Amino acid sequence: MKAEDYSKYMSPMSEESLMEACRKIKHVALDMDGTIYMGSTLFPFTKDFLAMLTENGIGYSFLTNNPTRSIDDYLAKLKKLGIEASHDQMYTTAVATIDYLKENMPEVKTLYVVGTPSMEAEFRAAGFVLTEPDAVEKPQALVVAFDTTLTYPKLCRAAYLAAEGLPYIATNPDRVCPTDQPTVLVDCGSLTTCIEHATGRKPDIVIGKPNPDMLSGIRFRHGLKAEEIAMCGDRIYTDVAMAQNAGALGVLVLSGETTLDTAINSNPNPPITADNIQVFGELLLKSRK
Repeated sequence: MKAEDYSKYMSPMSEESLMEACRKIKHVALDMDGTIYMGSTLFPFTKDFLAMLTENGIGYSFLTNNPTRSIDDYLAKLKKLGIEASHDQMYTTAVATIDYLKENMPEVKTLYVVGTPSMEAEFRAAGFVLTEPDAVEKPQALVVAFDTTLTYPKLCRAAYLAAEGLPYIATNPDRVCPTDQPTVLVDCGSLTTCIEHATGRKPDIVIGKPNPDMLSGIRFRHGLKAEEIAMCGDRIYTDVAMAQNAGALGVLVLSGETTLDTAINSNPNPPITADNIQVFGELLLKSRK
C-alpha cells in the first residue's frame, strides 16, 4: 500500500475479520500524549469519542508510559481539559513499577530514582526511601524514568550505580515524549541508552508498554478476556506491541509520533491504523450495526 492510497484507516485483516474484532471490544485502553491530547491541547474529537464509548456500554481507561506526574496530577490535568476520570481509570508506569517492586523484589526498601519530584513522591508514599546523588551508602535498586528535572550529577550517579551491578529498572522504553512545542522531549529510552553507552549495562527490566503487564490490571479488574480490550496509541513499538504481546487488539493512531509512511512500512502492519481515535470510534459503531 502507498501513502497516497490511504483513506482514514487501514488494516491487514479482511473487512469481515476487522468487524468481528471490533465487535468483541468491551474496553478501550487509551494512551494519552499523542492519542487524546498533544502536550496541553486536547484533540477536538476526544470528548465525543469518550461519550460514544459510554453510550455504547464500552469502558475505557488511560494508560501512559509517562511517569513524570502522579495519578492525582494526571486526573487534575484531565479535569482541566474537561475530562472527568477516577483513580481506577488511570495507570502510569510509576504505579506499575511500584507494583513490580513490591511483588517481585519485596526486600528492596531503598532506591535511587531518576525521575521528577512528583514521581519521587509516589515512591515515597508507597514506602520506599530514596537516596540522593551525593549519598555515601548505595541503595538497593536503581530506577530510571522520564525526568524533566534531570541534572548531570543525577545522570552520572545513575550510570555509576548501573555499573556497580545494582538491580536496574526502567519505567518505559520511549525514546521521546510527544509535544506540541518546538522541542524534542528526551524520554526514558534515550536516558537508558546513554547509560548503556557509558557503562555497557541495559536495564534488567523495562516496566511500561510494550510489557503486557500494563494491561493485566484492566483485564483482571473488569473480568475481561484479552481480545475484549483494544489498546489505542500513537506508537507501534510500545502501544501496538503491548497489545500484540497481551493478545489484545492494537490500534495505531496517526495523531502523535508515528507517521503514515512508518505505519505502512512496518512489518507486521498494526491490526488497525487510523487517523485518530474518532476514526476508530466509527469502526466500533459500524461493527455493532
